[in-house]
Amino acid sequence: MLVTYSRIEPHELYHVSRGGFLGGAGRVLVFLNFPTALMAIAVLALVTDRLRARWSALVALVLCLVVLVPGVVDQEDLDAKWINALPALGVVIVAVLTIWAVLRTGTGGAARASGDGARIALVAALTLVALPWIFAEVGVYIGDVPLLERVFRSKQVYEGHASVHLGEHHGLQGLLLVVTALLLSRELGRMRRARLRTALAVYLSVLIPYGIGNMANDGWQEQIVERGWTSWTFPDVLRPDLTWIWAITVAASAAIYLLFFRRI
Repeated sequence: MLVTYSRIEPHELYHVSRGGFLGGAGRVLVFLNFPTALMAIAVLALVTDRLRARWSALVALVLCLVVLVPGVVDQEDLDAKWINALPALGVVIVAVLTIWAVLRTGTGGAARASGDGARIALVAALTLVALPWIFAEVGVYIGDVPLLERVFRSKQVYEGHASVHLGEHHGLQGLLLVVTALLLSRELGRMRRARLRTALAVYLSVLIPYGIGNMANDGWQEQIVERGWTSWTFPDVLRPDLTWIWAITVAASAAIYLLFFRRI
């Protein structure tokens, strides 16, 4: 991300105005807010279960939660702001606590866990959907790859811009959230504190449909609407709202928790 946003002109990216190294560093800082702070909160629960570091964990949690404040991360303006330093600091604290936990208790985790086959299949399927965003992340159009240009839209122009802009996409961020939830769910059965385990299980249950919803919103627009197949757009789920899509997201979260994570 740092290299892509440093070398590519801002007008080829998405809602950034600063170029060069400082522009790239600023975009990384915003990325440490969303989605990284949301992923760090989940990791923090595991770390807290292993360490006696309540105050450090509380500070890290509060700092990461700043990302939820309206305006801290604005999809229409992704240039870095001073406020973005707070969630990023929370992420750094979680990283330090994680290293401490690993040094004290090891990495933990079983070589195999129940449901790993389903986890791998889901991630493989979602990664195929995310291929245009993965290429864009490194500053390349997937349409420049022979054969793949027949499958995915990328540099085809739609309303004056490329269908898949170079740089970071919230669809790829959605994939990262799903992968985080699936990986950390393997550790639920090993957690010692019941309340913390339940809280993490509920949180991970929300991350999965939320991440998939962001992927659907981004991919549907780029690959379906911009082909002219339909004018209907998949609703935006970036921020919680009283909408039918968020009702489905909550229902899906409850189903994942009750049918899968609660049993773990």
